[in-house]
Amino acid sequence: MIISWNTTNACNMYCKHCYRDAGIKAAEELNTDEGMALIDQIAEAGFKIMIFSGGEPLMRDDIFTLVKHARERGLRPVFGTNGTLITPEVAKKLKDSGAMAMGISLDSVDPDKHDKFRATPGAWQGALQGMKACRGAGLPFQIHTTVMDWNMAEVENLTDLAEEIGAVGHHIFFLVPTGRAVDIAEESLRAEQYEELLHRIMKKQGETKIELKPTCAPQFMRIASQMGIKTRFSKGCLAGISYCIISPVGIVQPCAYLNIPAGNVREKPFGDIWRDSEIFKNLRTEEYKGGCGACEYKKICGGCRARAYYYSNDYMAEEPWCLYQGRKGYKINEDGSN
Repeated sequence: MIISWNTTNACNMYCKHCYRDAGIKAAEELNTDEGMALIDQIAEAGFKIMIFSGGEPLMRDDIFTLVKHARERGLRPVFGTNGTLITPEVAKKLKDSGAMAMGISLDSVDPDKHDKFRATPGAWQGALQGMKACRGAGLPFQIHTTVMDWNMAEVENLTDLAEEIGAVGHHIFFLVPTGRAVDIAEESLRAEQYEELLHRIMKKQGETKIELKPTCAPQFMRIASQMGIKTRFSKGCLAGISYCIISPVGIVQPCAYLNIPAGNVREKPFGDIWRDSEIFKNLRTEEYKGGCGACEYKKICGGCRARAYYYSNDYMAEEPWCLYQGRKGYKINEDGSN
C-alpha cells in the first residue's frame, strides 16, 4: 500500500498545473511531533511505501528527521520533488537518512518549455543537476513528466533522456484539472490522444530497460493486457483502495486530485480514517457506473475516479477520457487509433 504526504505547501516554484496551489507555507502545517506520530500511524495501518511530497518537501527543515523515522518504522521513504534543491550534500543526507528513491519532475527535453511550465527560469537545469547529485550519492531516482497536448510528442525522447542520465524509471502523469490545473484544462489530453499515448508508452516499454508507468491513466492496464504486455501492477486507479494522500494540515483524501476530505488526522487517528471513512468504503466496492461498471477490465483499470468527479460530480461515474468503456470487439491499431 502507498501513501503520499504533502509535507508542506511551501515551494520554490509556481508550476501552472499544481494541484496544491503551492507556493507559500500553509498556516498550521503538521509540526515535527505530529509528523512523527502520523508516520507511526501509517506504519501501523499496514502501508509500505511513503511518498514525501509538497509543495516542495525539501523546504521542510525537519525532512531528514521525518525520513529517518519513516525508515525506522519499516516504511520505504520516497520523494516527489522538483529536484532543484538536491545538491550533492543534500543527496548524501537523504540517502543517509534512509530515502530509497527520488521522483524528479521533468516535462520537456527543451529547457525553455520546462521552465515556462514550471514558471521558474533555470528549473530544467536545476532538475538535471539534482538527478546528477542523486546518481553521485548512489540514490536511485526516476523522472516524472506531466503530459499535456504540447509535450505528448516528447514522451519517448524523455524516456531516452531518463535512461541516458541513469534514472530507474519514467512515470508519466496525465493531467487531472484540480488546483491551478483548472486554468489549463484545455491543454490536457482528450480520449483519442489519451489512448494513442498510452499505446505508445506500452510499446516503448518493450524497447527500454527502465520502468514506464502511466499515472492517473488507469486504462494503461487494459492496453497492456490487449497488447500482451505484463506489468508488475495489479490495478490502474488505487485511490481509496491501496492509496491515499494527506495534506500539509492533516486532511486525508483518496488521491491528490479527488478533493473530497475523508477525515483529519488531528481529529481522528489515521488508521480509523483509512478503515472507516465513507468515501473509502464506497471506492472499495468498485461498483462503478456507466461504461466503467460494464467493462470487463474494471478490476484492473477502475477508471480515474478524480476525473470522473471533475466532469460529473460523481466519483463513481464512468471515466470520461476512455474510448473503450466496455465495448466488446474493440481493437486498437498499431498507431493507437481505433
